[in-house]
Amino acid sequence: MLKRIALGFALLLAGLIVVLAANTLRQGSRQIEVAPVAPLAVDESAAAQRLAAAVRLRTLSFDGRDGASAGEFRKLHALLEKSFPQAHAVLKREFVNELSLLYTWPGSDPAAKPIMLMAHQDVVPIAPGTEKDWQVEPFSGEIRDGFVWGRGAWDDKANLFAIFEALETLAAAGFRPRQTIHIASGHDEEIGGAQGAKAIAALLQSRGVRLDFVVDEGLLITEGVLKGLDRPVALIGTAEKGYLTLALQASATPGHSSMPPPNTAIGMLSAALARLEDRKMPAAIRGVAAEMFDTIAPEMSGVNRVLLSNLWLFGPLVKSQLEKGASTNAMLRTTTALTVVQAGNKENVLPGKAEALVNFRILPGDSIESVTAHARSAVANEAIAVARGGKQANEPTPISPSSGGGYRLINRTIRELFPGTVVAPGLMIAATDSRHMAPIADAIYRFSPVRARSEDLARFHGTNERISVANHAELIRFYHRLLLNAADEGTR
Repeated sequence: MLKRIALGFALLLAGLIVVLAANTLRQGSRQIEVAPVAPLAVDESAAAQRLAAAVRLRTLSFDGRDGASAGEFRKLHALLEKSFPQAHAVLKREFVNELSLLYTWPGSDPAAKPIMLMAHQDVVPIAPGTEKDWQVEPFSGEIRDGFVWGRGAWDDKANLFAIFEALETLAAAGFRPRQTIHIASGHDEEIGGAQGAKAIAALLQSRGVRLDFVVDEGLLITEGVLKGLDRPVALIGTAEKGYLTLALQASATPGHSSMPPPNTAIGMLSAALARLEDRKMPAAIRGVAAEMFDTIAPEMSGVNRVLLSNLWLFGPLVKSQLEKGASTNAMLRTTTALTVVQAGNKENVLPGKAEALVNFRILPGDSIESVTAHARSAVANEAIAVARGGKQANEPTPISPSSGGGYRLINRTIRELFPGTVVAPGLMIAATDSRHMAPIADAIYRFSPVRARSEDLARFHGTNERISVANHAELIRFYHRLLLNAADEGTR
């Protein structure tokens, strides 16, 4: 009997191994085959100098201080016009709410839907007290060790100037786009984009404009970030998480600290926040994350390829591992972040009120309503008010198709310029200006050909922001080739 059980188990195990191997091997590569193209000749030093000049302009966005940096934005507009005269000769420029820019390059085919490239002008402030941690003065625009350093060198002036470097080259060569090209550059992306990108979208909508696709900042070319994949990975953001901040308020009777009641405002609020952190929104490998792993799996090696190719069996194991990393966890669920707590003003006085802000980044498939209901359920205390907080809230964006023409153009361009790079759809976990274009665009893609390793990610909105001179030239080549490919697509 024991031999029969052992034999049966061995046969089941062998069968399972065969199924796993078959599933792994039958999933062939989804990477498109294209011939590499000769790189566009770029004067890397001159392009870096123009970007550095832009970094020196303190185009800062501050909550509640509209127009505080207006003079610096106007200097940036003048710098763009001076640096790229041939582009400005063929583009129509409009100012939206004075400081945002909308450029239009009319196409030769009036039947072709226009496309849009986006890159914002504003930057975030330097975190107080961290200035001394920078290797260079944050707004020096210093070029050192092969990098342009400073706030905005990566986010997002590198993309803005790379777009214009490409436009300048195309205009100088006598290029005429097939479909109309719009360039949208907001001045308030870092504080929500209401006066910039949102106003530009409303203006175009009033004119009856319908965009074929939009390309904005977003996901990157990463190296060494995904375990089991030793090649660079370019993720094209096909969707963006939503945004919601909820305000929690606990009220109690204020009094002397020598006679505390059983339940204090701070104690109730603290317990509620702990419950929110403990009861996270559910995680799952679905939607964009599932498509990303399906695309990447055939490119993986060893056990990682087996695991990702057989999520029907190993899904729970893979999910548990992904939940351990902050960035990968964010791809799987609506995240909960406790960001602000305020209570009390004297050490021997019990406060009558304690307040907190909790920020949620909403996964496609969840909603503002469902997240709010989850928060109230997790808090489970009628003495704590839960209400909308913050100045902005938006639902997750629609998912743009990876089978769409815009995605194929971006994919093709990456594969031509970055041979061997694995391309896959991905989820943008932060907010971009492109979400405001959803009412007028068939598809929106979020991608910047910025090369980044794990250690570089902390530079984004952080200390020692920089981009390499060579990589900035790659950004220029990307936009140049993308526009050529877009024009060529109509003749195929």
